Amino acid sequence: MSDAAVTPVNDLPRLPRRAPDGHKGTYGKVLVVAGSRGMAGAAVLAGRGALRGGAGLVQVACPGCAQPVVAAGHPCYTTVPLRQHADGSFGEGVNDEVVELGRTANAVAVGPGLGQAADVAALVRVVVRELPRTPVVVDADGLNALAPFPDDFRTRPTPLVLTPHPGEFARLAGVPTHDVVTHREELAVRFAARAGVVLLLKGTQTVVSDGRRLYRNSTGNPGMATGGSGDVLTGVVAALLAQGLAPFDAAMLAAWVHGRAGDLAAAALGQTGLTAADLPDALPAAFRELEARW
Repeated sequence: MSDAAVTPVNDLPRLPRRAPDGHKGTYGKVLVVAGSRGMAGAAVLAGRGALRGGAGLVQVACPGCAQPVVAAGHPCYTTVPLRQHADGSFGEGVNDEVVELGRTANAVAVGPGLGQAADVAALVRVVVRELPRTPVVVDADGLNALAPFPDDFRTRPTPLVLTPHPGEFARLAGVPTHDVVTHREELAVRFAARAGVVLLLKGTQTVVSDGRRLYRNSTGNPGMATGGSGDVLTGVVAALLAQGLAPFDAAMLAAWVHGRAGDLAAAALGQTGLTAADLPDALPAAFRELEARW
């Protein structure tokens, strides 16, 4: 696809102002499917991102062994412990339970910290197949599950939002990572058009495309190159989807506000010592900047 066929997008979408009579149900419920033994922190960060992204309710589904850590990670989301294998990953038979949880949600985030067991791959594919009208954002280990089947979900009424870093995108697109780095915009547009998804390709100047439009993000800094930053972003995308934003708009706005939170946190703490856990606490100030514009 040539650059002439792609519409550059520069203006951020507006998040609707909160109604005076709004309640927690007004702002959507997010289901986060994440975590495993040793990676409970990914579920915590995604859950915190969803809370700070403005979701009215957040529920985190994780393997039972991770549930105490995840529950202690924040008092404002609820947790659901699910069956697990001996290695602490999601066990057999949880697919139907997760789908039922997803049917009560306005958006689902799946992938952070799930690991790469065979049952995990099956779970991710079931979620995106059995919840065709529910907005779903897929990240991290969830992307590995979809990599062999990038074209299987293009007929979903609601496009998937995929949030890979360059290495994950290289596996999805079947190209060398070097090509992703040097031709990221062209490859992002081409893949999004072919797979029928919204692609948020992380990195310096994160790009977002649905195959027809292209957004180049201007916020963020090298201090955000630390484990868990992407988990927070996943939660923010899901929260914006739950509040009714279209997938492309949600991905675009999440990229900006996540990067801006990183900039504000770096201004206060420095880039070297910045961690992913600092980002959710900086998100309110980033949203406040947007609200001042509107």
